[in-house]
Amino acid sequence: MQQEWRGTQCKTHRPVSTRDLLQSERALVAAMSKLGFGRFEYLRIERGELVLDPWPTVVRDVKFGSQDPGAARILPDEFELKPQVAELFEYVRAVDAGEIRTLEVKHGLPFSMEIEMAGGRRHA
Repeated sequence: MQQEWRGTQCKTHRPVSTRDLLQSERALVAAMSKLGFGRFEYLRIERGELVLDPWPTVVRDVKFGSQDPGAARILPDEFELKPQVAELFEYVRAVDAGEIRTLEVKHGLPFSMEIEMAGGRRHA
């Protein structure tokens, strides 16, 4: 696996806590938590990092007659990542260039995604 070092942080390792995240990854974790249920569309990836400018399209799922558990949740500054979050960023970090067409979020966590990779390339 090809690795790129940024200071003491290896960009292609599986992150364990928020301390291991890039700024763009922290922003997406907060946005997923705030969304609760729904999806992000058209998230670009360049050199293994999410490009959040422009911000991706956000589509919220609304189920009537139920309380949105993500609405009242406030994340602490530092915490251990759930396995789904760590797996998402490990995958993204291994993509040279591409676009996540849809990233489905359930309970504030990544559930599934459709990704288009430029030239089908991932780091080996």
